[in-house]
Amino acid sequence: MIKKILIANRGEIALRIARTCREMGIKTVAVYSDLDRKSPFVHYMDEAYALEGQTSLDTYLRKDKIINICHKSNADAIHPGYGFLAENSEFARIVNDEGLIFIGPPAEAIELMGNKTAARQKMLKAGVPVVPGTDEPITDIDQALVVAQKIGFPLLIKASAGGGGKGMRRVDKKQDFKSAVESAQREAGSAFGDSSVYIEKYVDQPRHIEFQILADNHGNVIDLGERECSIQRRHQKIIEESPSSLLTPELREKMGQTAREAARACNYRNAGTVEFLVDKDLNYYFLEMNTRLQVEHPVTELVTGLDLVQEQIMIASEQPMSIKQSIHNFNGHAFECRIYAEDPTNQFAPSPGIIRHISPPGGPGIREDSGVVSGNEISLFYDPMISKLCSWGKDRRQAINRMRRALGEYELQGIHSTIPFLQKIFNHPRFVEGRITTNFIDEESDLFKSPVGEMKIAALAAVILQQNDKGKMKYQSKAANTSSRWKESLRRRTIE
Repeated sequence: MIKKILIANRGEIALRIARTCREMGIKTVAVYSDLDRKSPFVHYMDEAYALEGQTSLDTYLRKDKIINICHKSNADAIHPGYGFLAENSEFARIVNDEGLIFIGPPAEAIELMGNKTAARQKMLKAGVPVVPGTDEPITDIDQALVVAQKIGFPLLIKASAGGGGKGMRRVDKKQDFKSAVESAQREAGSAFGDSSVYIEKYVDQPRHIEFQILADNHGNVIDLGERECSIQRRHQKIIEESPSSLLTPELREKMGQTAREAARACNYRNAGTVEFLVDKDLNYYFLEMNTRLQVEHPVTELVTGLDLVQEQIMIASEQPMSIKQSIHNFNGHAFECRIYAEDPTNQFAPSPGIIRHISPPGGPGIREDSGVVSGNEISLFYDPMISKLCSWGKDRRQAINRMRRALGEYELQGIHSTIPFLQKIFNHPRFVEGRITTNFIDEESDLFKSPVGEMKIAALAAVILQQNDKGKMKYQSKAANTSSRWKESLRRRTIE
C-alpha cells in the first residue's frame, strides 16, 4: 500500500491531489520552484523541497531533481497531475526503473497515445472511427497536397505530438496549404520538440465530447460518461459540462463502448480520457486520448460522486477500483469554468501581477479548486490559470443559474481575469439553449465585444431560463437583473 506520495506539480492540481491523499491517510511531498515558495500547496503538504529555479525547464520538468527528492523523502510513489511530466513516457519509465510507483498509465500507453499518427493507426486497427486523414506524418509537401485534395478542403494540419491547439492550422484553400504546413511544423517543433504534422479532415459544426475512462489491473475497464468541451478559444477549452446536451442515451452508450474499446486496444491502466468530435449528423470520430487526469475532471466527480484521484491511487496500488460498471445515469448537471489571468479587453493578453485580494464564491452547488491566495503572484513563467470554478444543479438550468451567481460573487483585485468574458457566455441565448459548437466563440465574437450586444444577450438569456416545464415562454416586462454588486469592480480591474 502506498504510504507517501510526491506530487510532481504545482498550483491547484497539486493541492487538489494532496487533499485526497490526506483523506486516505497518505503522506504528501511537495516540490516547488522559487516563485512558488509561498503558494498554498507548499504549506499544505507534509513535506516540501525546493527545486531551485524559476522556469519550468529548471524545476517542474527536471526529472533528475524530482527523482532525487522522491528518494530523499522516502516517498513510495509520484503523482504527476496534469501538464509538465504527466504524459512523458520517459519519466514514467524512470519512475518505475527507480523502484517507485507512477500514478498513471503504463509508459507504453503514454508513448503510443501521445503520438497522434500512431494512435490513429492503432484505433483504425481496433475498429474505432477516426476523422479521415493521413496515418503518417507529412514528409513531402507536394505529395501531401495531393492527399489533401483527395480529402477535400477545409482541413486541419495537426501536430503528431502534443495538443492544446499548438501546431494546428485550418486550411480552407489549396494555395494556403504549403505555408500552413510549414507554420504548423515550426510551432510543433518549438512546443513539443517534434515538428511532425499530419492532415485531418475538418469536421463541419463539430462538438468536442470526451469520455472519462478508468481501467485497473484486474481486467476492469469502464467509462464514467461524457464531458462536453465545445466552448473553446483558439482550441483551448474554457468551459466544460457534464452531461452533454447533445447526446441521447443510445449515443452515450455507443460512444462509451467505443471509448472502452480504445482503452483496451492500448492496454490502458489508470484514469484517462478518450476525446471525440461529433458532427452535425451525430457521427462521431476518435480525436485523441489524454493519458492523465484532465483539468476538467471535477465535473465528472460532481455528477458521479466519485473521487477520481482516489481511484487513481487505488489502481496504482494494484487494488480494484471502487466500481465495476460504467456510469451513464448522472446525478444532476455540472459546469466548470477555467478562470485565467488574462485581459479579455486586450485580446486576452496575459495579466501577470500580485493578487491584491481574492475571495471565491460559495453557497449551494459551488466548488472552487484554486492554488492561490491574496498576496500570491501570477507569473509569466507558468500557466495563467487562477482557479477552476464549478457549479452543480439538479438540472442544466439550475447549474447555469448557480454559475452565473458564482461568477458575479467572485472577488478578485490586482490583475485582470476572464470572469467578465465567462459571464457573457453564460448569459448568451445559444449557450443557454445548448446550441453550441467548437466555433461558438468565433461565430459570436461581435456580440461579446458590443455593449449593445451584451445587453441583448443578457435579456434573451433571462427569458430562456424562465421557460416553464411545458417549454412555453414566460415573457416578463422587465428582463432579470443579471448584474451584481461586483460588476463595477470587475470592470475597473487593472494591474496594480
